[in-house]
Amino acid sequence: MDHETVVEAALKASDVSYERPRPGAFLVKLPGHHKLATMTWLTLSDQALHVEAFFCRKPDENHLEFYRWLLSKNGSMYGVHFALDGVGDVHLVGHLPLSSVREDEIDRLLGCVLTYADEWFDRALELGFASSIRREWDWRVKRGESLANLRAFQGIVERGRRED
Repeated sequence: MDHETVVEAALKASDVSYERPRPGAFLVKLPGHHKLATMTWLTLSDQALHVEAFFCRKPDENHLEFYRWLLSKNGSMYGVHFALDGVGDVHLVGHLPLSSVREDEIDRLLGCVLTYADEWFDRALELGFASSIRREWDWRVKRGESLANLRAFQGIVERGRRED
């Protein structure tokens, strides 16, 4: 069985939606709860299966603590790690040797990407975007807009008001 067939079989077995924009490349949509979707590239090369998923944009503030937190997570992660692109946006990236491209390993790798992206997303936003979250909250309250997708950050808003 060739590697593309193995990747596609793993994706079908995982019941995730994906596209094949070109040979050897799969764009997978991993649904989450905190981060609603994590778009993940699986790309085959002559040497490895490359994995890359966007995590969040470059932080607006608190850079030292934000990057320290990311680096502290890297040591305990399986298959992928946090990395920055040329503009400072944060991605989960990794490589799987072609000899390890099996359905169970692809499932494990995608599970790790989803877990890291979804479970750590709120904390990353708290560390790097607290002021933006407070401004968005206040803007929505002023306009009578829904706060539903910001409820996880209510503590940030309340802490900010106490500090002011």
